Amino acid sequence: MNLIQAIVLGIIQGVTEFLPISSSGHLVLMQKIFGITEPTLVFDTSVHLGTLIAVFAVFKDDIISLLKKPFQKLTWLLLAGTIPTGIIGIVFKDTFEQMFHTGSTLGFEFIITGVIILWSSILKNGRKGVRETSYFDAVFIGIMQGLAIMPAISRSGLTISGALFRNLDRNFAARFSFLLSIPAILGAAVFQAKDIIEVGGGTGIGMGALIAGSLAAALAGYISIKFMLKILSEGKMKYFSYYVFAIGGLVILDQYVTHIFF
Repeated sequence: MNLIQAIVLGIIQGVTEFLPISSSGHLVLMQKIFGITEPTLVFDTSVHLGTLIAVFAVFKDDIISLLKKPFQKLTWLLLAGTIPTGIIGIVFKDTFEQMFHTGSTLGFEFIITGVIILWSSILKNGRKGVRETSYFDAVFIGIMQGLAIMPAISRSGLTISGALFRNLDRNFAARFSFLLSIPAILGAAVFQAKDIIEVGGGTGIGMGALIAGSLAAALAGYISIKFMLKILSEGKMKYFSYYVFAIGGLVILDQYVTHIFF
């Protein structure tokens, strides 16, 4: 992976991380298009860390509040949502890494993402805020986030949809989804820390590419969050489902018929 490819992939990561269209799915797809064959989970984790900068920038007030008053209900809700994600990630780590490498289920995962987004988009705006949200609600959203570790299953799409299924208010659903990404991304980074430090260890990706991709992801992610918050408040998330249906269909067509990239 060269520097230009890293920056392009970083921008794609930043744009798609917070839109319900699967950032990891797009990274796997673009890696196939670029012809990148070396393991890239380290790069994927690095650009995900870049998007954390965007989360910190947009939700700095929430984060400062959590640091000042760590034992508030929102903290426990985030913890309840993080636990099932962590369990799923640890138990199925090898399976998920293989899925990232081969991309064999990519098209079907895009389709699944579209179905879930379209389903949740027809729901009326919920009524639950922090006070009304139960720990079961948080666990349910955390399970959805755990399932989204698969490459083309959108994390933001599933967590926001999961929150809407549990009758959370749209604004709080988005806020909770984005805050929940912090421990998930940090947890993934911890598991990949050894590979990130030892960049030369068979990844084929240089430190310069990792840094450039992460910075590009941070800037694009900030813009993406702002855009997603506006779209969700207007109840227009269903339009993203049409996009992932189209992408999923094209990927399946290539995987089974044309074989241009797969």
